[in-house]
Amino acid sequence: MTRRADRLFQIAELLRGRRLTTAQQLAEWLNVSARTVYRDVRDLQLSGVPIEGEAGIGYRLSRAASLPPLMFTADELAALATGARMLETWGGAGLAGGARSALAKIASAMPADKRAALERLAVFVPSFHIDGEFSKKVDTLHRAVDTRLVVSFGYEDRLGAQTERRVWPLGLVYWGGRWTVGAWCELREDFRNFDIARMKGVAVHEHFPDMSGRRLADYLRVVNAPSR
Repeated sequence: MTRRADRLFQIAELLRGRRLTTAQQLAEWLNVSARTVYRDVRDLQLSGVPIEGEAGIGYRLSRAASLPPLMFTADELAALATGARMLETWGGAGLAGGARSALAKIASAMPADKRAALERLAVFVPSFHIDGEFSKKVDTLHRAVDTRLVVSFGYEDRLGAQTERRVWPLGLVYWGGRWTVGAWCELREDFRNFDIARMKGVAVHEHFPDMSGRRLADYLRVVNAPSR
């Protein structure tokens, strides 16, 4: 079992650089109960670690926080390289380029043996079967999420019904070979998930407001709520 001191440090590391992480996510990653995570986060906050958020919504480390850099283990480097190669294939050009650049910067700061281990990593993600138009849609939606732009598109659901939609995109979700966008839908006046492969004629428009009840945290609260 992981020592508590190590677990507390892991929680801080997992929250660094992430927008919002729920206690349940942390519990699954650390193989502990959500109650343990709540207690650990409270203790970290009391000790001065600038963790923002609350139970039931999620936590993040304040942008002003400063933690010492860590040397990556072989498994961590393999995970980073695999993730970067997956983004090169399944992400848009922007995400793919960012992944390559980040990995190159990480590799340049590594000892020679770690760089060699990265080059030897025998994990491949072929891209010849990916439609270039699909990657452009991912790029467009990523930019719309990042800058809060309304998106319009034609949509065909699984039953073949076609509709025209205008949505406020809040986040992209990758399901392993399938991307969806979580959004507030103006037509349905509710949160909806859209399969990007089923979206046609994607276009961006004006900025949408930062409105209570229609934010990413509200969307996550709805989709993570237990079914009744």
